[in-house]
Amino acid sequence: MFGSIRHKRSLVAAATLATAALTLSTLPAQAFSPHYEVGVSASTIKLGITIPLTGSAAPGYNKVPAAMSAYFNYVNDNGGVNGRKISLVVKDDAYLPTLAVAKTNDLVLKDKVFAVVGALGTANNKAVASSVNLGRRGIPSLFINTGYSGFADKAKYPTTYPLLPSYIVEAKIMGQYIKDNYAGKKLGLIYQDDDFGSDAQAGFKAAGVKFDVSVPYASGSQSAASGAAWVGKLKAAGAEVVVVFGVSSATGVALAASAALSYKAQWILGSVGGDATTLKALGVPAAILTGAQGASFLPSPGDATDEYIKQFQDINTKYNAGAVFDNNVLIAMNTAMLTVQALRAAGSNPTRAGLMAALESKGGSFASASFSPILYSSSSHVGYTGYWIGKYNSSGVMLPDGGKYTLYTTDSGAGAVNTVASKRPAMPAKGLPNN
Repeated sequence: MFGSIRHKRSLVAAATLATAALTLSTLPAQAFSPHYEVGVSASTIKLGITIPLTGSAAPGYNKVPAAMSAYFNYVNDNGGVNGRKISLVVKDDAYLPTLAVAKTNDLVLKDKVFAVVGALGTANNKAVASSVNLGRRGIPSLFINTGYSGFADKAKYPTTYPLLPSYIVEAKIMGQYIKDNYAGKKLGLIYQDDDFGSDAQAGFKAAGVKFDVSVPYASGSQSAASGAAWVGKLKAAGAEVVVVFGVSSATGVALAASAALSYKAQWILGSVGGDATTLKALGVPAAILTGAQGASFLPSPGDATDEYIKQFQDINTKYNAGAVFDNNVLIAMNTAMLTVQALRAAGSNPTRAGLMAALESKGGSFASASFSPILYSSSSHVGYTGYWIGKYNSSGVMLPDGGKYTLYTTDSGAGAVNTVASKRPAMPAKGLPNN
């Protein structure tokens, strides 16, 4: 009897194993694939960006996604990142915080991106941080396209990585330059009346610069009529040197109004609104732009002797056909190259946590077109900290004072403005990082 029982048990066990084997054989192959982080597969890494393709800030910035994708496609055609191709999902936020929140939620919940990269705008990034809460979710927001100083607060924005020098840094450097070169002149300031402009005012105050007339404008309110009103105030006050701290569309209406009203001043354009290609497309006469001054942390887009510029121009010609190579394209490609290095540093099976750890341990050594180093570390999310000052020629190309790049650097606090010798890593061979 016991032998019969054992025989029946053996038959049941054999049947169970056979059923299990049959079940396993019918499961899809992906059921046995390695576990990958959200946005990562065996063949791709999916990234996302929100940016104004339409709206008041679209001029110039709407070129950024295509330029980033051009660089990513170049990398993809040369082996990708550890065998994976990068895809970039682009969402239009029209420079509106409410739309930025909605579109970022789409990127996270519907498109399931690995990370957000290059999201533009101070108000937009603040709204996303508050409402989407990428920090709590552990989702990296890489190389955001804003210089608002507050984003360097790692405790408040733990997964946000600013790259641009802060607006305080830029204003402090401009302020020191004004004191050194335009002492005794009547000064005017046009600024966007939000965190963007508040940072600028804090920087000018730290530099000890006081403006004889200041003209704030609400984001999105810039128009031909408002530009004429701004210039009318500056002209009435007798401002001889005028700083514009606004987006390109605001800079454009101010300079166009200056031409229309025959108002002559020494214009100093903030880096955000100083792209010559965009300004000319907005109708700014060459005669007004010629002789204006500006600040940049990257080499001049017209400097074909620079190895980064030459490589990015070649990529732009092949992968972004028809797009004029300008400062917006340069910033986009530089951001994309940094992104590739961060993804490579995260390893062959990247995770979001691993990506951020790689940025904080290795980001300071990444190859970059900027003359200023990146200051990422385990305790810092500060990006670049320096600018050079230049002047626009009759072709709209901003060239450095004295014919060479002199880097001014400072911090977002009470630190002094210093000039330092610029030094940066060499462009990787063929523009393909191998870190």
